[in-house]
Amino acid sequence: MKRTEAGSGVWFRLATVAVAGVMTLAACGSNGGPPGSTLQAPPTAGIAPQRTIGPGEGKLNLIAWAGYTDTSWVTPFTKATGCKVNATYADSSDQMVTLMAAGGGGKWDMISARGDAALGLIYSGDVRPMNPDLIPDFGDFQTYFKSPPYNTIGGIHYGISLQWSPNVLLYNTKKFPIKPTSWSVTYDPANKDLITVPDNPMQIADAALYLMSTQPNLAIKDPYELTQKQFDASVALLTQQRPLVKKYWALVFDEIQLFKSGNVFAGAAWPYQTIYLQAANASVADTIPSEGATGWGDTWMLATNAPHPNCAYLWTKWVSSPLVQAEQALLFGETPVNPKACAQMERLSPGSCKRYHADAVGSYFDTIKFWKTPIATCPDGSKSCIPYSQWQNAWTAIIS
Repeated sequence: MKRTEAGSGVWFRLATVAVAGVMTLAACGSNGGPPGSTLQAPPTAGIAPQRTIGPGEGKLNLIAWAGYTDTSWVTPFTKATGCKVNATYADSSDQMVTLMAAGGGGKWDMISARGDAALGLIYSGDVRPMNPDLIPDFGDFQTYFKSPPYNTIGGIHYGISLQWSPNVLLYNTKKFPIKPTSWSVTYDPANKDLITVPDNPMQIADAALYLMSTQPNLAIKDPYELTQKQFDASVALLTQQRPLVKKYWALVFDEIQLFKSGNVFAGAAWPYQTIYLQAANASVADTIPSEGATGWGDTWMLATNAPHPNCAYLWTKWVSSPLVQAEQALLFGETPVNPKACAQMERLSPGSCKRYHADAVGSYFDTIKFWKTPIATCPDGSKSCIPYSQWQNAWTAIIS
């Protein structure tokens, strides 16, 4: 995963996670809504979450993405609670997982984990259950994000959802005056050297999602739970796509520049790129095609051995409020899980709520398959699904 600065100190990134060894021990579940995943019980499942929030301990040590602890909401938080925030910014999910070893080592309190890293942290025993009843705004969250399968297992919450983004199809409106309705444009040989997609093994899930609709005989039910045959078909599709790809982007501004210069006409992106390019008068738009899309969600998770749990809960309450949700969404270029942030977003940046899909209705989320780490155990209990380590190896071969 790499990062780049966007605007006022905002970092964007792509995640790669070294947790496949841990994840081969667990069983896959559904990518649907509540009550979350049906994976086997993690090591910390029996730890009862605290029922009340006591006085703050005066300190809070966070592992976070840069931009997630901006002074605009950290300073008033410290003033209100007395909890001084000390943040270490990770360059990758890989680094986050390493820092959180041994339940945070008695040093770290919380981590802002991406969906493809969260299950690894849960099954390594490095994070513990949290009590959403202590988060007043939790009840206002979009239904999906109250218990998504990447942070909720067997009805137990191992973190509180924070922000999210869909992976949309970004396209040049002059090249495509009629809105594309399928991801097929990114696999069409006619678009040789005109496509861009993220440099990330999770692109295999995007290919699998496309094949769910176009090759039903493969019987793909979940793009993150692939048998060898399904995995091979997804890798073959991405290998065929290779000549079409002008560049695999790791930095958001790499993709923005490709579209601004006219070097590419279509690709996988986030709403941020669309908004940025349209503000620069570029002829672009985005859509979620008929096959649906993948997406990612971030979660604040509590270290198993957190030394400052009260400050951790006070922080989670703070960042779940509509105002802070809105501030972070606009600063970082993502979407709040609390739809009540829309009013604040509109006050701060008129039109932003709709642009970032913060006002999306429940059915919108039916079109998105949110990231979760691929593991070896299939839903039927067999060990025939392909774990993330093999995704990484295959991706390296594809882009070489």
